[in-house]
Amino acid sequence: MTDQWKAPERPDAEDTRSWQLLERTLQANVLEQRRARRWGIFFRLVAFGYLLGVLAVFAPEFHLEGSPSGKHTALIEVRGVIADQEEASADNIVAALRHAFENPGTRGVILRINSPGGSPVQAGYVYDEIRYQRSQHPEIRVYAVITDLGASGAYYIASAADEIYADKASLVGSIGVTASSFGFVSAMERLGVERRIYTAGAHKAFLDPFQPQKPEETAFWQGALAVVHQQFIDSVKKGRGARLKDAEHPELFSGLVWTGEQARGLGLVDGLASASHVAREVVGESELVDFTVKESPLDRFAQKLGTSVARHLSMLTGLQGPALN
Repeated sequence: MTDQWKAPERPDAEDTRSWQLLERTLQANVLEQRRARRWGIFFRLVAFGYLLGVLAVFAPEFHLEGSPSGKHTALIEVRGVIADQEEASADNIVAALRHAFENPGTRGVILRINSPGGSPVQAGYVYDEIRYQRSQHPEIRVYAVITDLGASGAYYIASAADEIYADKASLVGSIGVTASSFGFVSAMERLGVERRIYTAGAHKAFLDPFQPQKPEETAFWQGALAVVHQQFIDSVKKGRGARLKDAEHPELFSGLVWTGEQARGLGLVDGLASASHVAREVVGESELVDFTVKESPLDRFAQKLGTSVARHLSMLTGLQGPALN
């Protein structure tokens, strides 16, 4: 007996209506979710814009430091590494100096220094600006006050001031230049790794840590450091002048650091005092007004917000697809 083929049963009208109703319900649900998502994005963007607007309106109030008209001693902090894009960058310090000198109430400027040094270029910019402002405003004297540390590029800056003060235990000096790296040649030989580098220029890769040093390149680099060191020495001698007790002291410009008390004996500092003491007893205006360039709340918010949030907003608004990281 053979099986007979039977055609599939056609859905009746009631089943068709049920499927159509289910399909319309699902479509309506999808549309509702899309609308909700769009409104959510809209309200997030509105809230984000509102917050930025509030910060933009009120941020200037946080920059009123250093803008009084009464008599005062201007204070500028030189804190941390002296380098571009850092808190103690030349841009920030120079801007603060100009603001302080232009203020009609300024009777003296104190640079309160706590820094291990940094870029000779950035320090040189600040050094030149201090000397320029002193020449333009001879009635306003500049005082460097070293707290914990005023070394290398930080002392370079301090030497441009009219007078330098420190604590007896401060670390002062380190008048020298350094450049360092590592050499991995022997390690690569042990690992059986071959270094391949392609250059145009016989000495283009002379600082490559994966290649053996060449005596002529080492001598060249040492000569470049010596030139910068001599520039540093000349600037200190120009700034300190006859106050250096022994400018030919064999260790004075060797890179050693000295305590504040030792530095006073060498003529590297003029006295032992704090910023408040200098303002009160030397400048004669005890009120200290901070002219240090500080980040506005808007700047801090933008940094904390970061690129990840910007990317997220771009994805929500459809301006950017997901990225493969």
